[in-house]
Amino acid sequence: MKIAIIGTGALGGAIAKKLSAVGYKVKVTDTSPMSVMQETAIKLGAEAATIQEVVKDVDVVIISIPTIAIPNLPKDLFKKLPKEVIVIDTTNYYPYRDGLMDELVNGKLESVWVSEQLGRPVIKAFNNLLSYTLEHKGLSKGNENRVAMAISGDDEKAKEIVSKLIDDLGFDTLNTGSLLESWRHQPGTPAYCTELNSIELTQALKDADLFKSKAAYLRDLTTDKLMSRDTPPSHEEMLAVIRGLFPRISFIMNNK
Repeated sequence: MKIAIIGTGALGGAIAKKLSAVGYKVKVTDTSPMSVMQETAIKLGAEAATIQEVVKDVDVVIISIPTIAIPNLPKDLFKKLPKEVIVIDTTNYYPYRDGLMDELVNGKLESVWVSEQLGRPVIKAFNNLLSYTLEHKGLSKGNENRVAMAISGDDEKAKEIVSKLIDDLGFDTLNTGSLLESWRHQPGTPAYCTELNSIELTQALKDADLFKSKAAYLRDLTTDKLMSRDTPPSHEEMLAVIRGLFPRISFIMNNK
């Protein structure tokens, strides 16, 4: 299977590196000069490409750029893609980085907005794991400590294919339902970056109802706590801050 990845930051780079390592043919692109992008691609085990070239002759396109950058993608980029090409949205909206985007501030679901901007359906995946976890915490299938990832979208066949990609990287998947259910694993919910196994994530996705009205506040509270530190937080410190927002998850993790 051939994969295109738009964006080589922490998450996009980790996805590219892991997919390449397990045998997928990966092309990457970002906003760097080609000479710099080629160096990045070599480190990731991928092929560098321009934004127009990266989506040619691929089966899956993964978008991993800041939400604010979505409208800056070429307007015709996705219109030329064959209908069978799967587009995965990994993005998360953060006002501190992306600014105040009226539609999202007023409650439009992030991936629904992305789908509208691109003019085609998307699958929401890879957004509720920390990049460190994605790169270093994959486990073999059947391990009770295997971290699970939520996935949402309206195309069941596409979700099955994306789930296979995720399984190959060492993670379970939980089908959250349609794209309209993707809010259950957006920032500020119990399923977002709390790094849970399938049983725990199933409960966390249900618990999202309890936190829906508070999600934006909890998202920003998490950002404030992490950015107020004198030194960058470690992976474990980030997890502790995020998990600490949700009593049920804190109790489970503290009693494992």
